[in-house]
Amino acid sequence: MPQPPTPAANAVFWRDPAMPYVESRRACHSRACYKPHSHPTASIGAVDQGTSLFTGAGDAPVALHAGTLVFVPASRVHACNPASGTAWSYQMVYLDPDWLHAVRREYAQSPGADLTTEPVRITAEPGLYARFCRLNTLLFSSAETSDKEAALIEFIGDCDTEQEQCLELPNPALDLTRQLQPILEHLQGTAAVGTSLSELAKLSGMSRYQLIRTFRAGTGMTPHAWQLNLRINLAKPRILAGDAIAGVAHDLGFADQAHFQRVFKAHTGITPGRFRA
Repeated sequence: MPQPPTPAANAVFWRDPAMPYVESRRACHSRACYKPHSHPTASIGAVDQGTSLFTGAGDAPVALHAGTLVFVPASRVHACNPASGTAWSYQMVYLDPDWLHAVRREYAQSPGADLTTEPVRITAEPGLYARFCRLNTLLFSSAETSDKEAALIEFIGDCDTEQEQCLELPNPALDLTRQLQPILEHLQGTAAVGTSLSELAKLSGMSRYQLIRTFRAGTGMTPHAWQLNLRINLAKPRILAGDAIAGVAHDLGFADQAHFQRVFKAHTGITPGRFRA
């Protein structure tokens, strides 16, 4: 059965086992701030009230005002925080990238089109914002799963065909990301142990300075920040599955549960317990 929306501080989540490829979140009058982070899902965010500063594309933060949508590809490092001293209200829809690519492949004009290197897109088109709000209201409702899925697919397709109205912000250097791939794969395989900067430098054949610069340019993070972000992404499904939070913290190499709680909240805006609620 679908889970009813549940509050987490000033945030409410919607999840449904019948639609495991999508999750939604609403937050009202939030002052929570996020460290730069990434997640394996693509995301669509909407600002409902207030002003947020988006970082993660280009060299300077972009101010997002009420009625603005931002489309963030999977695994893109970003952060979206309220303007200093203020609160904001927003909605977020998270999409499994494999499901999203499969949907897009169905209508891609070119069979060989690369759908994995899209930029961040930002738009303040009123009609698109209104449609997103209707979509999210439908997801949170008791409507049938088939209606929710159809509305979601239609919204994605319409956004893709109207993307010329959006501000496109560039990708990180793809060549650098490919250069770092062996290191990223090593880190994914040793997430719970962690790898020191010196060890990574030896693996990459770079100096520690070169590694830090290359890593930041290719991923948007330092090696240490990337490892912490990976651990949080690994923790989320375990928390939702009901695993003990202390056990998750221990298995993923955190010093203790308190350390895990602090890092988790810095990346997600809420504690692990409220994330699971």
